[in-house]
Amino acid sequence: MNSSIVRYILGHVLKIEAALMVIPVIVGVIYREKAISAFLITMALCAVCGILMTIKKPANTVFYLKEGCVTTALSWILMSIFGCLPFFISREIPSFTDALFETISGFTTTGASILSEVEGLSQSIMFWRCFTHWIGGMGVLVFLLAVIPLTGGSNINLMKAESPGPSVGKLVPKIRYTARILYIIYFGMTVLQTVLLLFGGMTFLDALNTAMGTAGTGGFGIRNDSFTSFSPYIQWVVTIFMILFGVNFNAYYLIVLRQFKKAVKVEEVRCYFGIILAATAIIFVNIYRSVGAVELTLRQSMFQVASIITTTGFSSVDFDMWPSLSKSVLVVLMFVGACAGSTGGGIKVSRFIIGIKTIFREIQSYIHPKSVKVIKTEGKPVDSETCRSVSIYFITFIMIFTASLLLISIEGKDIVTNFTAVAATINNIGPGLSAVGPTQNFGSYSDFSKYVLMFDMLAGRLELFPLIILFTPSIWKDLVTKKVSERKMRRIRRG
Repeated sequence: MNSSIVRYILGHVLKIEAALMVIPVIVGVIYREKAISAFLITMALCAVCGILMTIKKPANTVFYLKEGCVTTALSWILMSIFGCLPFFISREIPSFTDALFETISGFTTTGASILSEVEGLSQSIMFWRCFTHWIGGMGVLVFLLAVIPLTGGSNINLMKAESPGPSVGKLVPKIRYTARILYIIYFGMTVLQTVLLLFGGMTFLDALNTAMGTAGTGGFGIRNDSFTSFSPYIQWVVTIFMILFGVNFNAYYLIVLRQFKKAVKVEEVRCYFGIILAATAIIFVNIYRSVGAVELTLRQSMFQVASIITTTGFSSVDFDMWPSLSKSVLVVLMFVGACAGSTGGGIKVSRFIIGIKTIFREIQSYIHPKSVKVIKTEGKPVDSETCRSVSIYFITFIMIFTASLLLISIEGKDIVTNFTAVAATINNIGPGLSAVGPTQNFGSYSDFSKYVLMFDMLAGRLELFPLIILFTPSIWKDLVTKKVSERKMRRIRRG
């Protein structure tokens, strides 16, 4: 394994994190807050470590998918460890485990919180908390590829390891320009939502924090009741943008190129909107009698459907009080998730499309053994490698989900709480049901369970395998063997 390039990229990630902390420092200066010192200390640590790791550029800058996965997983872990320090040093979250949980939840755009009193946070800490959603939504390595030239064709392996979905391609021939296009669209939509929220009477900082949480499909609210006390206008704006950020960004690129017919024909996006409409209709009918007003029922139904399927995790109502059918629909949506290539989490609509088509193909093979049926999406055949990877993903997902559920069940909490806690973290949603419902938090779990759920958040955001690879002995064995060989060569040269 090319450990030198891994170290080099990690150094750049830390330098980027240090640079990004300048913004919450500015917020702290404006509001004259003590938390500034916590950010300055963290910035210094990130900058020093980053500079030391990037002083010497590797002679060999080529890396493969293995290095890409290791780099991605370690980047997110390092970002979270350093990113939690402002919370911990400022003592606004006095427990390191809780600070790390909140930060991982932010960067992975999960939105699961240990805080019961959000409105008591200082403005700079609140901004950093929401900013982690925006950073993690598109991915810090995608940002790195957009601004820093790395290793030519090899850097597609970074994007494959970090970007959500069963497959990642280039929008344009150069991956660096692809990353730039993605961030331009991402930034533009964030700015547009911020402006629309300002029209709804929000302050600039509240509008920006909300837009960043929506853009990253994260879910950290700026009020204790999330969006319950906000106006209908703001709730509708947030609903629409949650849905928009759950769309595959390739579709937006086609729209920018004015290829509207191709954008409309994207099968995953059409299924995604179909699921939203169907789920909203079911919940609307189910809760209408208890709510009464048509507009309010529609708003609550669509807001929560959009929030859960895009794995944003905002809430405009305590949906834990809804009838069983409505809650069951939301739990199903937790697993479905948004589109591949979006900022949303979950298993992804595209995987379900391929999985369902694979099941139908298998049924057809029983009925017509001699027939050869090819799975197609958008008129193009899906290769066997993609079908295999989707099947393996489902199996791995089930295994991690089951293991996590058993581990946190040691505490003795009820099955609804534990099941939805794991579902909410591995699918990067945020709130679950019962003791981790929209009006509750994850603070009641033990440190052990929190670390299990932190693993789930990282695994879900990184599509499972980049994180699992870190626990593969052969990776570290190769690294140690290489280091020993390099030392022997140095001794031979000296001798």
